Amino acid sequence: MANHKSAEKRVRQTKKRTARNRFYRTRIKNITRAVLEAIEAKDVEAAEKAFKLANKNFHKYVSKGVLKKNTAARKVSRLNIKLNQLKKSQAA
Repeated sequence: MANHKSAEKRVRQTKKRTARNRFYRTRIKNITRAVLEAIEAKDVEAAEKAFKLANKNFHKYVSKGVLKKNTAARKVSRLNIKLNQLKKSQAA
């Protein structure tokens, strides 16, 4: 265990950051899963609603420094491609 005051503070900070990062990673996975499940269920309305939430949250996480800008853009783009494929298959 840490012996110096600064090392003890670092341990506390690391625990706090780890908990925060775990929360956001889990949240990102759950948001993504919600969109993908709606797409697999072929529910366009629910998928659009979930996608809108995903887009909003991913970009909010960029401003908080949880995700990098290009990572969020890539995740949103991939979800959007799948959503557009679903819309195209529904229209045909």
